[in-house]
Amino acid sequence: MNIPIASILRGLGGKCVLNWALVFFQRKHICRSFLGVFSVSLAVVDTLLTLSVTALHLQAEGHLLGLKLTRYHVCLLVQILGEVYSTLQWPVVIVAGLDHFFSVTRRWQASSRLSLFGSGLLWILSALYVFLLSDFRPVMEEVFHIQIHQCWVFHTSQILHIATSLLLILGCAALHAGRLALKHPPLKDQITDQSRAHSRRSFVLQTLYIFLNTWALLLVILAVLLLLPVGIPAYLGLNSAWLCFLNSLLIAVVLCAVCPASQLGQGGGGRAPRQLL
Repeated sequence: MNIPIASILRGLGGKCVLNWALVFFQRKHICRSFLGVFSVSLAVVDTLLTLSVTALHLQAEGHLLGLKLTRYHVCLLVQILGEVYSTLQWPVVIVAGLDHFFSVTRRWQASSRLSLFGSGLLWILSALYVFLLSDFRPVMEEVFHIQIHQCWVFHTSQILHIATSLLLILGCAALHAGRLALKHPPLKDQITDQSRAHSRRSFVLQTLYIFLNTWALLLVILAVLLLLPVGIPAYLGLNSAWLCFLNSLLIAVVLCAVCPASQLGQGGGGRAPRQLL
C-alpha cells in the first residue's frame, strides 16, 4: 500500500506524542514491569525514527559517514522499522506474559535493570532476524529520488492475531470457571472444592468486568478491523496504547487461565485486583 510521505510523518508524529504522553502519565510505576520498560524504549526508537525521516524528507539529499542519503532511505527506514516492529510482537507477548505470571504468583520479580536488558536484547535479536534470517525485501519506486513523494508500506496482522488468541483463552477460562461453579454449587459453612469453584467463578467474572469496562471501545475497534479489509501499517502497529491494552489482557489471562484456582481465591474473598487492570 502506497502512503504519502507527509502522511507517514503525521502518523509517526502522532504516535510519538501518544507514546510519551502514556509514559508520562504512568511514570510513577512504568519501570515496575517489562512492558513498562519496553514502552520507554519504544518511545525512544519512535522518536529517533520520526526525527530521521523528517530530516531526510525535508533535506531531500544529504550525506552521513560518506553515504549519500535521499528519499529512498526514508521509505527504506520506514519499511525496515515496520518489519522489526512486526517481528517484535509475539516475543514481547511471551516475555511480558512470563513476567506477569511470575509477578502474580509471587515466585519472582524482575528488576528494572533486567527488564531493560531484556528489552534491549529483543530489539537486537529482532533487527538481526530481519536482516539475516527473514525473507524481507524492501519495495521501492523506480523513479528519481527527488520525485518520490510516497512510500510502499507493509501491513501487519499480528495485533489482530494476538488479541484474538488471548481473548479466546480468556473466554475459555471464563466458561470453564462458570461450568465448575454450576456443576458444584457452594455449601454453607463448609470450605470445600465446591466453594472454591464458586470463588474462582466470582473472581473470573470480576476480572472480566474490570477488563471489559476499561477496554470496551478498543475491543470494538479491533472487531471492526477484523471484519473489514483494513490493514494496520506496520510502522504504527507497535505503540504504547497497544502495549497498555496488551498489559491488561495478559494480566487478565494470567489471573483467569494460568494461575491455580487455589491462588485465585486467596486474599480479599477472591476479589479481582483492580489496580492491575
